[in-house]
Amino acid sequence: MKRIVCMGGGPAGLYSSILLRKALPAARVEVYERNLPDDTFGWGVVFSDQTMGNFRTADPESHRAILANFHHWDDIAIHFGGRKFVSGGHGFCGIGRKQLLHILQERARELGVHQTFRHEIADEQAFADADLIIASDGGNSRTRSQHPDIFQPDIDKRKCRFIWLGTTQAFSAFTFAFERTEHGWFQIHAYQFSKDLSTVIVETREQTWKAHGLDKFDTAQSIAFCAQLFGRYLDGHGLQSNAAHLRGSAWLNFNRVVCKRWHHGKLVLIGDAAHTAHFSIGSGTKLAMEDAISLTKYVTSPAHPHLDGALGAYREERNLEVLKLQSAARNRMEWFENVARYARLPPEQFAYSLLTGSQRIGHENLKLRDPQFVAGYERWLATGNGTENARPPMFLPFKLRELELVNRVVVSPMAQYCAKDGMPDDWHLVHYGHRAMGGAGLVYTEMTCVSAEGRITPGCTGLWNEEQRDAWSRIVAFVHERTPAKCCLQIGHSGRKGSTQLGWEEIDHPLPRDNWPVVSASPTPYLKGVSQTPHELTRAAMDKVRADFVRAARFGWQAGFDMLELHMAHGYLLASFLSPLTNQRLDQYGGDVHGRLRYPLEVLQAVRAEWPAEKPLSVRISATDWADGGLSEDDLLLIVRAFKEAGVDLIDVSTGQTVPWQKPVYGRMYQAPFADKVRNEIGIATLAVGNIYDPDHVNSIIAAGRADLCAIARPHLANPAWTLEAAARQGYEDQWWPKQYLTGKHQLERNLQRAAQTAAAPIIVDEAS
Repeated sequence: MKRIVCMGGGPAGLYSSILLRKALPAARVEVYERNLPDDTFGWGVVFSDQTMGNFRTADPESHRAILANFHHWDDIAIHFGGRKFVSGGHGFCGIGRKQLLHILQERARELGVHQTFRHEIADEQAFADADLIIASDGGNSRTRSQHPDIFQPDIDKRKCRFIWLGTTQAFSAFTFAFERTEHGWFQIHAYQFSKDLSTVIVETREQTWKAHGLDKFDTAQSIAFCAQLFGRYLDGHGLQSNAAHLRGSAWLNFNRVVCKRWHHGKLVLIGDAAHTAHFSIGSGTKLAMEDAISLTKYVTSPAHPHLDGALGAYREERNLEVLKLQSAARNRMEWFENVARYARLPPEQFAYSLLTGSQRIGHENLKLRDPQFVAGYERWLATGNGTENARPPMFLPFKLRELELVNRVVVSPMAQYCAKDGMPDDWHLVHYGHRAMGGAGLVYTEMTCVSAEGRITPGCTGLWNEEQRDAWSRIVAFVHERTPAKCCLQIGHSGRKGSTQLGWEEIDHPLPRDNWPVVSASPTPYLKGVSQTPHELTRAAMDKVRADFVRAARFGWQAGFDMLELHMAHGYLLASFLSPLTNQRLDQYGGDVHGRLRYPLEVLQAVRAEWPAEKPLSVRISATDWADGGLSEDDLLLIVRAFKEAGVDLIDVSTGQTVPWQKPVYGRMYQAPFADKVRNEIGIATLAVGNIYDPDHVNSIIAAGRADLCAIARPHLANPAWTLEAAARQGYEDQWWPKQYLTGKHQLERNLQRAAQTAAAPIIVDEAS
């Protein structure tokens, strides 16, 4: 390469120029920046120790200069509800953004990088003779905007307004403070980044910002408003802005940027031009500079002689890391967008929820950082849950109506596909009995169908006759006699997803022969051209289905089940009424959410009247369809409110499986935010489910108040004693074990202790060898 151009002189462009100039000393490397060298938005930049290690390897000289100007702090302080909570062990280091730019500009100058400021670039055609053009022009990238068909950006304008200010007040900890006004909540994110200066970001919901008239304020008026609101934390120090060079209001919305493609020909996006991460996790500059490290590695590698291949490798390597950080940033961003939701929590839980809001820091990690904080919080949780002994949150008791559970672990409903004519047999006795002996507090049945024609597959269990009732009674009696676990019966009707093959065959496809007719809210097949076209449920058929649900509930009560759940998720019959994607009816059972809710609510009310008042009733819902035009957030909350008013005690919060073209966003605990939303906005108990596989996930969700119970699915298939093992690994000795297995408990605990001692022991080097 002979000529390399960086369009944008922020950290991404400058660091790219430094690394490329070092790797390709014969190349001419140029940086063009529209603003002056000192112009910047924001005040401080935060890095982690791991990030600094990457910088040290990439360029020791700039690393030393950055390190020499760092300000270190360890604590997070949270001010809420007249209380202050401090958690230590977090290990932050910050530097002034202007100082960082000066360091990178000086280092680039030493290496012979050509830097031009106050230079507007119309487009990349000005550098047609360059071998590589790096678009480092930030979150509002002109380059990205000029080529939407190439880069395919997804830009999500978020719900809060924020203003980035500075102050001479010294914040000894990373400080979050919350103030409620007559129009809503404001919060600050504040941290010290130098001897004399701190960053103060003030944030609020858009509607609160407008209600206070801040949309009409100039910068000076906005600063005066913020200084008055947060004066108690400023100790007489003023606030100041460095955004005079920006056009328009100093209050901005955060735009979450995700690009499907990052490069085209010799043009490549880097940093915020390619992706953004919310400032609440402080990783935007980190991501940009690590992009520069990766980009330099690939475009200068002999293993990638062709530029297109090198840029593709760069994007592939960085995209995974970016997506992980963006996921954490989204969780944290949504936490701050919904402060009003969490303000209903007790102050102690509010603080814990904030600390773990990204879902990257869990209960165990927080305990490593600050064992004293977590120990105190576990004591507080235990007291609030009616027990004197502190314990991991997953082992706290829980009560719904007259049902008392010994812990928060649930064996998730998992279809076994081996019933004959709906009859559970010895397989089911062993399956459910074994998992109840494994220590979970609550064991769910698979979706048990209310009629033969309501089955998903020929192997599904049912509860439409007395013989099935008696078979279930045998299983429930074993669980009750041999374990402290309780049993929940989940009942449902398959709707248009019925008469299909077993789960390990061609899932969701019709049977090769002997199919039975299927019904749904509307006559639209699940798989177009493959599935049966369902009959639209008539009023007479509605009456029959409702009666089938009531009969199944009655048989469930007679069989001894402790809890009942109605399955209204995953596109099955009742769910097909709730979603606008599957309900195109023109009668009173279609249309808006009130019409779509009418029949499921009718079934629910009939079942609640049949089910004993002392026993809890839950409903499983799909909180989102993961598809355009599906269930809205407002629809979800209205539906749940109606369910609560009808006597539902808990919402089992799942998502999707409504339509085959869904586009779910998977990840660890990926459905927990929906359980959080329902629980803390409606005020109803929730069950979280979905890629929850580690005890730390359960502890974190329960401790933060995101849900009241956690369903563990596939891990229970591999390890029926998942809860017993989790108790042993956490040193929780009060967990119930079957007496017959106590010798195994003692050996497991001894082996775990030995393993921990071995891991902690110092490595001895034999110097004579």
